[in-house]
Amino acid sequence: MKKTVLDLKGTKGGRLVMLTAYDFSGARLAAEAGVDVILVGDSLGMVVLGYASTVPVTMEEMLHHAKAARRGAPETFVVVDMPFMSYATPEQALANAARLMKEAGADALKLEGGIDALPAIEALVRAGVPVLGHIGLTPQTASALGGYKLQGRDEASARRLLDEAAALERAGCWGIVLELVPAQLARAITEKARIPTIGIGAGPHCDGQVLVYHDLVGLYSSFAPKFAKRYVDAGALIRDAIARYAAEVREGSFPDEAHSFGMSEEVLKRIHGG
Repeated sequence: MKKTVLDLKGTKGGRLVMLTAYDFSGARLAAEAGVDVILVGDSLGMVVLGYASTVPVTMEEMLHHAKAARRGAPETFVVVDMPFMSYATPEQALANAARLMKEAGADALKLEGGIDALPAIEALVRAGVPVLGHIGLTPQTASALGGYKLQGRDEASARRLLDEAAALERAGCWGIVLELVPAQLARAITEKARIPTIGIGAGPHCDGQVLVYHDLVGLYSSFAPKFAKRYVDAGALIRDAIARYAAEVREGSFPDEAHSFGMSEEVLKRIHGG
């Protein structure tokens, strides 16, 4: 049975499992493996569409991929990222959220940002939209943060993240993603918050964890974030399979009789005029 927001809030102090998925097959595999939540992240811009960052990702692209993931995991709770500049104002946030909820079937939406995102978050919560917050490294505005770097290492930035987490909870978020923050700070935020924290590069003390599908299965063998654990080198396996296929086609061993279809000799004779 699909989890509800109340179920997820009830995982406080537990070990919630979240994984990204961007299409039908990825979502289906994640659901079959038993993850609690699927995140259709705007990270698809980098791992699926080949953009240099998440900034170029559009609403139409998020809708396209969220619909596919929803079809692949109809009984799993699906969170969808609102892309860059799709919630710059409360009015804009409401209009775009309506599309993601109605057209893509999202169960909740994720918005990046702390204090600056509060007007949009509060408007969505008032409208009945479940919202997952996201602080620490916020990839949509990474350039303003000095790049993809650990956040909250000094006292001022650590206090800011503590304050932002509290503000997101007051605004009505059901949970908060903590990205690239020191494990000790993530622990402090988690202990103060009454809602679940979900870490990515935030150590073991959060109430849940999220990873990018492509990092987990090793689809990019040339790159792996420090915080990501590769559970299988699927990229190497896929490349090897493609190379074997290409070799067999070139040498003429594929397709063979076992992978071909036949027809009756009688019909064959007739079409040849026999």
